[in-house]
Amino acid sequence: MIMDTVSLTEGIQLALAPVFLLTAVANLVSALTQRLSRVVDRSRFLQDRLQEVNGYTILQQTGFETELRHLATRGWLINISMAFVVICGVMIGLTVLELFLAETSGGKLQINRIVLSSFVSGIGSFVLALVLLLAEVLVASYSIRWKHPH
Repeated sequence: MIMDTVSLTEGIQLALAPVFLLTAVANLVSALTQRLSRVVDRSRFLQDRLQEVNGYTILQQTGFETELRHLATRGWLINISMAFVVICGVMIGLTVLELFLAETSGGKLQINRIVLSSFVSGIGSFVLALVLLLAEVLVASYSIRWKHPH
């Protein structure tokens, strides 16, 4: 099978269009990783404080435990969000591969439904990841109990 250069170029351009979404995926993975590392560091700090027998009142220890519960919730939300981002990356990668294979097969490979399914799954996963990130940010904001100046 011989492909002309124009068809091959168009196929590559069509297949690479969703790759721009992968940039957003990579940026979100980076942001989630940074947020998770802060949650882990703060959790370790509080766990170390709770190990110290002397120096903290019951009220302070209760505050540490409450904050640890909020941090656990935040960590869970970040982990689930990260899973959806990774699923998104895989689905978009498959979409690119499917588009490229469909274009370079000379029209012999009809995979429109597969391409549509993988792309929609990827976008859906990305949206779910963003919703979970929003939930994590709301938990973080709630946990600091904003105080209004008097």
